[in-house]
Parts: sequence; C-alpha cells; structure tokens
Amino acid sequence: MIGRLHGKLISKHPPQVLVDVGGIAYDVDVPMSTFFNLPATGAEVTLHTHLHVREDAQVLYGFATLEERAAFRELIRISGVGARTALAVLSGMSVADLAHAVAAQETGRLVKVPGIGKKTAERLLLELKGRLAEPLPGAGGFAPAGSDAADVLNALVALGYSEKEASAAIKGLAPGLGVTEGIRAALKALAKS
Repeated sequence: MIGRLHGKLISKHPPQVLVDVGGIAYDVDVPMSTFFNLPATGAEVTLHTHLHVREDAQVLYGFATLEERAAFRELIRISGVGARTALAVLSGMSVADLAHAVAAQETGRLVKVPGIGKKTAERLLLELKGRLAEPLPGAGGFAPAGSDAADVLNALVALGYSEKEASAAIKGLAPGLGVTEGIRAALKALAKS
C-alpha cells in the first residue's frame, strides 16, 4: 500500500496530478479541495494517498490532509459508492461540511454535489452516521493535519479507537496540551468511560 507521496509536482490536469518521487512519476487523482491548494508546478508536494485496486485498474488517490483521506475511506466502504463518487463528494464539500451534514442529517447539502441524488444522499447520511469524526472544539471544524489535536486523534485511532471515541476523548482535553500529554489525558478519559 502506498500511504504517502512526497516529491516534485510535474503537472496538474484536474482531477489528476503527476508527482515525481525519486525518478518515478505517479498519476494521482485528487479532489478539487486538494487540487486548489496545490503549489505551483515544479514545487515540492506531499499527498496522503489511498491505492484503490479493482479487477481492471489500480488507481492512486491523493489528499492534502489525513482527514480527507479518512473521509474518502469511509465513503468507499458504503455499498454502491465508488471511488469516483467519493471523490465528487470531497470535491463538492469540505470534510467539516460533510461531518456537519451527517450530524444534522441534511440531505440538501449532499444533493448539491454533482452525481448525488436524493436517495444516494439519504443512504450516505444513514451509513456515515457515527463513522465520521466530530469537529474538534475550538478548531473551527477539523484540526489541521500536524496540529497537536490532530496528532492526538491520529494516535488514538492508530491504537484502535474509533474516530468517534477519539474525538469524544479529545473534546475534554485542556487547550495547550502537547501531544504526549494529550494522548495520556485522552487515554485516561477513555479508560473511565
């Protein structure tokens, strides 16, 4: 599995980019949210990736943040939702918007995404309920990748906790805690629940 690419951005042709990593160029499909935040051609770029293997193809998808990749993975787990549909959802709305739509069960936000009808939107909301991380408090939505809160969240998920459990544990943390202290405090909170 290819989990991350770091290299030189060779070309950008929506929704695909070409990234040169040590002399090997990778074609990577990205959502528009990632595409619009890419640096200029020739610059260094880092993408969190998901390798999607089908009978007839192997496609590499790239994301600017770990949260986008996690949302993509949750979307493709839903029966009848393919990688292209998941990419369209993430191109049409941010991960925070998707999480809010799921929490509020708002089909109206999802049907605005091209290719998503009312029935598909209802199925997405039903299937994603409780599977997407809640927005982190004080972060104005999801914590950016690399922030202490995101690092604590990722560490808890890596330890086997669901994103929902990890998010709930992080909500009770005092602001300004470092990663190590945050993980300890979150684990204590999870042990009590």
